[in-house]
Amino acid sequence: MTQTPTQPQARAQIRIPAAHPMVMLLGSGDSLLRVIETAFPAVDIHVRGNEISAVGDAPDVLLIQRLFDEMVLVLRTGLPMTEDAVERSIAMLRASENGDGDGPETPADVLTQNILSSRGRTIRPKTLNQKRYVDAIDKHTIVFGIGPAGTGKTYLAMAKAVQALQSKQVSRIILTRPAVEAGERLGFLPGTLFDKIDPYLRPLYDALHDMLDPDSIPRLMAAGTIEVAPLAYMRGRSQPVFTNVLTPDGWRAIGDLQVGDLVIGSNGEPTPVLGVYPQGEKDIYRVSAQDGSWTLCCGEHLWTVRTASDKRRDEPWRVLETKEMIGNLRAAHARRYELPMLTAPVCQPEREVPMDPYALGLLLGDGSLTGSTTPSFATGDPEPAMALETSLPGAVVRYKGGPDHVLNRVKSPGDVVTLENPVTRSLRALDLMGTRSHSEFIPDVYLHNSAEVRLALLQGLLDADGGPVTQTDRTCRIQYTTTSIVLRDDVIALVQSLGGVAYTRRRQAEGRAPGLAKGREVHHRYDAHVVDIRLPDGVEPFRLARKRDTYHAAGGGGRPMRFIDSIEPAGREESVCIQVAAEDSLYVTQDYLLTHNTLNDAFIILDEAQNTSAEQMKMFLTRLGFDSKIVVTGDVTQVDLPSGTKSGLRQVQDILEGVQDVHFSRLTSQDVVRHKLVGRIVDAYEKYDSRESPNGK
Repeated sequence: MTQTPTQPQARAQIRIPAAHPMVMLLGSGDSLLRVIETAFPAVDIHVRGNEISAVGDAPDVLLIQRLFDEMVLVLRTGLPMTEDAVERSIAMLRASENGDGDGPETPADVLTQNILSSRGRTIRPKTLNQKRYVDAIDKHTIVFGIGPAGTGKTYLAMAKAVQALQSKQVSRIILTRPAVEAGERLGFLPGTLFDKIDPYLRPLYDALHDMLDPDSIPRLMAAGTIEVAPLAYMRGRSQPVFTNVLTPDGWRAIGDLQVGDLVIGSNGEPTPVLGVYPQGEKDIYRVSAQDGSWTLCCGEHLWTVRTASDKRRDEPWRVLETKEMIGNLRAAHARRYELPMLTAPVCQPEREVPMDPYALGLLLGDGSLTGSTTPSFATGDPEPAMALETSLPGAVVRYKGGPDHVLNRVKSPGDVVTLENPVTRSLRALDLMGTRSHSEFIPDVYLHNSAEVRLALLQGLLDADGGPVTQTDRTCRIQYTTTSIVLRDDVIALVQSLGGVAYTRRRQAEGRAPGLAKGREVHHRYDAHVVDIRLPDGVEPFRLARKRDTYHAAGGGGRPMRFIDSIEPAGREESVCIQVAAEDSLYVTQDYLLTHNTLNDAFIILDEAQNTSAEQMKMFLTRLGFDSKIVVTGDVTQVDLPSGTKSGLRQVQDILEGVQDVHFSRLTSQDVVRHKLVGRIVDAYEKYDSRESPNGK
């Protein structure tokens, strides 16, 4: 008869420092000691004074010795030990003993890691997997927390989000979850829209109230610092499909853009489109700035803005939704929200032009292009006349008298009389021959050309029909006047493309005093359009010396600024949103306004992600902006999607597993921190599912 070999017996004497009363180590009424005795029934544990002896199997005795060492380390930090903490410490030590652990963490490391302290209570991980989950959030940009209910996935992510906001690592928190679960549809639920979505978002609100002063939460939500919204509402940051977006080749409808197309970013450089997401029909608003520029977008569309107080305190620009600003556009009598400007002129490819751009600007301003006579030019300054002769090959500027000059063809011996004037030929190629002062325009080949070409054209126009306007104790603005509505709009576009702003007003012809030409009265036949211009530093508006000197003597043009002036409903339209690769996520839309729909500088949590479709998951993840962090939580065993719809959380594990800076944290029933019965229920269901679906399908 063979005998079963027994484990060698071991004995350990554990001395507890006098600084830690035994009641703290063993618990009230020895409650903690009983937990240890239950976990190690084959070990005899005796307590005498500050000494604990343990006799039993060597591995168990060693484990108990390590357990008491860990408990002392926890008590040394001033934290109490609880029965749950002791049970989890034993589980961690056993996992480490069996080789199940994959890191150096000890129970003391886990139980003493503080995430957030609020209103007298501290939030910290309670299990080894929870600690690794929290550490992963610190180390990675996108983290998936996957596990059963009660494992603290969302709660710990919320704590990390609040911690990041309080330490100014991010400027806003966005909390979202799918709003359709258990086969329900919002349209069939009673009450207002808020009443319908509130039950789905209630767990997020409850967690917020645990971590922040309840009185501060409404203020943070009103300011857009915290956004809590269903996933379907968060995604719709869009513009109507016909809205213009600037590309290196000119304006294109946003609905025509595709992934890989180039658009212009806030630095004037091209940036690729990373995503295009049709949004269906949405309520649309017209957002107008004080300089008359405007564009269309939905209520959830994002705008980078700052207030006067932000600027005074040197605070970063904030990101607000359109609807968050409605009704809050004024601070006293001043406009509240400043919009960003282009930081450099728009970069577009240089295109060949038939006439020097500065010369064309001069001729559009002070030239005669009727076609009935030889092209002529009027100026009292010798500089423009000399510039024309230099920049127009084959033409010579002949002085006629007074301000008048004629642009004749340079004749060579043997030329026939019928050869065309090169200036006329160029103007005809540009379709400008025959235009008059009220019908002139800037050809597209100049409007959408390199910054150097656009600036040279603007300088010609301003040297001819513009000038500096000085004001006492104020910077100098630039004023330009034309009777052509089209030319007015083209000049505004030129200014905006160079990073400036332009304001326009009309002077009616009727009632204006007539001018004088050669001693006779000349009555005004067309209204005049006055454009007030401000250009950024480094953009020289004049070549004409007297105008340039006056401009700089007055301190230049100051800083161009734009403020949101109004936001008004504009009906419903089919809409689309795009994501661009620019670092600040901004792109140039209509009237050279800068806008975006990507979530920058934010901590974003997607809860109950098992109820997202594959398309929703892709949309959400690709909305990630710079300096942001995403945490996605869910339980793949509790999918409530309609039959036949694949869970985005299940699919994304196959797609992104192993991708750099993306981490999957998987929690189990051992990490359940609710009632102990919850963990047992989870285990029972897992056993049942494995029997019903042995292949895991």
